[in-house]
Amino acid sequence: MSGRNKAARAFVILGSVVLFASAALHFFGGYTQIFPLYAASNLSPRLKEAFRVVFLSLGWHWVVTAVVALLAGVTGTRLRKVLLLTCGLAVLMEAGVGVSMMGFFIGNELIGTAALLLVCGGLLFDQAVDKSVSQVNEQLRQPASS
Repeated sequence: MSGRNKAARAFVILGSVVLFASAALHFFGGYTQIFPLYAASNLSPRLKEAFRVVFLSLGWHWVVTAVVALLAGVTGTRLRKVLLLTCGLAVLMEAGVGVSMMGFFIGNELIGTAALLLVCGGLLFDQAVDKSVSQVNEQLRQPASS
């Protein structure tokens, strides 16, 4: 593996870890800080539940995005670059819209950082490798050699 691909892989792993951390903060911060505030508000019960669903769905979206990016970054599939750029740019757009609506805060900064790491990792990877999905599956099934 070239030094460029090693750096790209490191960016992708770090970006995925930051996205996982963002999701964890969203889940646990929501339950401990945000949801009690909504419960005490005068919002309708249906709107309170809708906020909860949206809040948790957003965290789940980051988990799924991080998993897809991590799998794409550590396996040599033909779609690696496309998957990483799609995941990174989607989260970057989400961070940008969040900043425009809510301003800068730690949540937007975390997902923005994760998105930039994923995009940089996707751009650094060499062109697509010649492995099909079945070859990657076979590689994953084999025990790691020490």
